[in-house]
Amino acid sequence: MSKPTAFKQPNSRHCFVCGVENPVGLKLKIYQVEPGVIETTFTAPEHFQGYPGVLHGGIIATILDEISGRAHMGDDPSAPRFMFTGKIEVLYRKNVPIGKPLRIVGKAGKSTGRVAEGWAGIYDEAGVLLAEGKTLLFDVPPDRLEATDLAALGWKVYPDEPE
Repeated sequence: MSKPTAFKQPNSRHCFVCGVENPVGLKLKIYQVEPGVIETTFTAPEHFQGYPGVLHGGIIATILDEISGRAHMGDDPSAPRFMFTGKIEVLYRKNVPIGKPLRIVGKAGKSTGRVAEGWAGIYDEAGVLLAEGKTLLFDVPPDRLEATDLAALGWKVYPDEPE
């Protein structure tokens, strides 16, 4: 059986992680590669470093937080499952370098009612796991979602730009 084709998840305009118009954001393009599994790549610029040559731990935690929750977003971009993080546990295994390509993977974990678990990992070019995060996630309450104008936030799939 062949693997389903990956599809791009929506971005917004100003989100720090995925915002396409955020001048100081990460601008990650996130792809669902199979149900409950997402991937992205990122090369951290120098202005996100902590120690020289090393990505700041807060940025690492931010990426892991976003990607673990995005793994639960689902197969229908028009009806995404939005979640808040209630708890995150980050394990910094090795220094995450700036200026080098990283592969980031998120996996949906157990989901019961409005609560779910997520996992995300950051890998170097050789496939070494550099950092990982486990999250406890909660669905955004329906009344909060109903009051959110996704179109006004720019929530849509933006076409990839040629590299």
